[in-house]
Amino acid sequence: MITSSKEHTEDTATDTNLRPQNFTQYIGQEQIKTNLDIAIQAAKKRGEVLDHMVFYGPPGLGKTSLAFLIADALGSHIQVTSGPALEKAGDLASILTNLERGDILFIDEIHRLNNTLEEVLYSAMEDFVIDIVVGQGPSAKTLRLDLVPFTLVGATTKFGSLTGPFRSRFGNVYNFDFYTTEEIQHILARSGKILGAHVEEAQVFEEIARRSRQTPRVANRLLRRIRDYADVHNNGVITVETAHSSFDLLGIDSYGLEEGDKKILSVLIENFGGGPVGLATLAAATAEEPITIEEIYEPFLLRQGFIQKTARGRVATDLSFEYLGKEGSKTSNRLI
Repeated sequence: MITSSKEHTEDTATDTNLRPQNFTQYIGQEQIKTNLDIAIQAAKKRGEVLDHMVFYGPPGLGKTSLAFLIADALGSHIQVTSGPALEKAGDLASILTNLERGDILFIDEIHRLNNTLEEVLYSAMEDFVIDIVVGQGPSAKTLRLDLVPFTLVGATTKFGSLTGPFRSRFGNVYNFDFYTTEEIQHILARSGKILGAHVEEAQVFEEIARRSRQTPRVANRLLRRIRDYADVHNNGVITVETAHSSFDLLGIDSYGLEEGDKKILSVLIENFGGGPVGLATLAAATAEEPITIEEIYEPFLLRQGFIQKTARGRVATDLSFEYLGKEGSKTSNRLI
């Protein structure tokens, strides 16, 4: 799915090249940037280490990029890992013991850490020590290792999945919001220069931004696909017409909806009269996995007002009926 905000394999190298190099280049999330700037200046002035912090919000909104900028602003190193990559206490201990004072430990998908590693982090975050069990059975003993003060930055798309004791150990919690169309256009203009894209009309950025699902990662991915199309069909020149032709080929309409989105709306209306329909039933009718609908398609459809969630299931709104050119009862009648 081209407009999915989840990271694709192709995104990894490109996102690194497009990553902002300083806070000035980082567009959007103004309130978070302001709070971080104050925290960083205060910590540097007092010669202290930053409080631990957690970033939460949908994927593709710049959580990793901001972690790198924090390390750069502090003049510290950053160690990057992820919840699924850490399986044993030894894995975590080897990383923690190699950190220097003031370094940043960035753990992506931190909600996927197992309970054992969470408990190891409790003492590491509060007292800067870790306890490792050495040996097995009656001869097993606990070894306490001292750590230098460091800052843990966790990123998650499911903040509620973190346990209460773990959440309470983060001094700062930042919620990342979706970007405005104007912010996406500024990001695209910068990305276009870095990628060497020959954009002939500034309106191209507006057209991409409208279909980006308010997510920089999606916007940059669409820009790359349009650049590819222009290289093949228009000597590398990206015009509005070229962009529209590329969108048609990708199956993305002016609302930013793809074929998968349209299939869900079509099934919801044509098969079930607009709902309400349970997730399992909707998944079976569309031949999609429930988790795919819930995590990939549904957030955008909800945010744009195409569907609503009720205690009885998913309901198509009047906007969905209008979008598909169907007649149906008012949404309020089906919410009862």
